[in-house]
Amino acid sequence: MTYTIPRYPVHLIDVMRVADGRRITIRPTLPQDLGLQREFFRSLSPSARYDRFMTAINELPESLWERFASADHRTHLALLAEVFDGSGEVMIGEARYVVDERDPSTCEFAVAVADRWRACGLGRELLYRLERQAAASGIRRMVADTLIANKAMIGLAACTGYIVRANRDDAKLAKLEKILMSLSAPLLLQPQAA
Repeated sequence: MTYTIPRYPVHLIDVMRVADGRRITIRPTLPQDLGLQREFFRSLSPSARYDRFMTAINELPESLWERFASADHRTHLALLAEVFDGSGEVMIGEARYVVDERDPSTCEFAVAVADRWRACGLGRELLYRLERQAAASGIRRMVADTLIANKAMIGLAACTGYIVRANRDDAKLAKLEKILMSLSAPLLLQPQAA
């Protein structure tokens, strides 16, 4: 099967190294990544799935999988992080934003990292790359809701400059918000030194 992907942002493909030297590829998703995304979701612990989707869930509805697979890289950017083992690609993280239809200067974001890959800087790196591309695309504000109990996400948001405040409509949620600095050109990443 051949896919046509208009405006695929090849400039977002990069390799990063974590402290122990392991290499992680970060790249925009493709429609054919749906299998990788399903495996990633199923590999998350129940608490990690709960934190990401804010509900106890064992399987995502097909309509959500279709939305995940149809990122247009303009109004919906999805980045995945993967490693290669003896059997092939293994997705270990994802970050995405979707532009608000009512306010194109705002996007809502989400980040998820596989349980075994937490606390190595991957979530921060994915969020940083989302922010840079959002700013380069003219987005001025990134927002998200997260569970008050999701200390990892609240910690990540707080240490990367997000305002964290209570959600007035739901006491179980916190609102995350960051005003982005303007960039005049799309992000061109330089590979990290080996």
